[in-house]
Amino acid sequence: MLTRKGAATRQRIVEAMAGEIRERGIDAVTLEDVGRRSGTGKSQLFHYFPEGREELLLAVARWEADRVIEDQQPHLGQLTSWAAWQRWRDVVVDRYREQGVHCPLGVLITEVGRRTPAAQAVTRQLLAQWQHQVQVGIEQMRDSGRISPRVDPRRTAGAVIAAIQGGVTILLSTGSAEHLEAALDLCLDHLRDYR
Repeated sequence: MLTRKGAATRQRIVEAMAGEIRERGIDAVTLEDVGRRSGTGKSQLFHYFPEGREELLLAVARWEADRVIEDQQPHLGQLTSWAAWQRWRDVVVDRYREQGVHCPLGVLITEVGRRTPAAQAVTRQLLAQWQHQVQVGIEQMRDSGRISPRVDPRRTAGAVIAAIQGGVTILLSTGSAEHLEAALDLCLDHLRDYR
């Protein structure tokens, strides 16, 4: 069990690694870079992450995954009206526009998530959790008669998440949130208009 100070130091190391990955890419980052940025020595790094770089990458993956869901709350958990869906859509677009190339989703999926089976598992868990929350919103809207009973909530939620991810990937490449906005708007229009 970590002390409060120990937990803060460990978190500082995780955030330093995440920042370095965002700025320079995962392959360019060394533990020395992380130590410099976090103000910790190599002995501290190995105290908190005895297995070294891979264990630290997994901690970064978990932290980034948590941030993706947290950034969308409370809106993601309250998708019970069209106004709520619009608020969630706006939060998603605004947050990714604000983060730009420093997006935790991008770091998780394009950098950290493909490095190890454990990090891939974290990414799969994030996407499953995110899709489930969108699915619950679709089910609630369907059950209240606002969406056609013929809509497949699971498949539609998967398409919404894929649309967001595609838009975020383009944003990371171009700096523009235009495609993300268009993808989310089309998904919501489809849900509203589905007969």
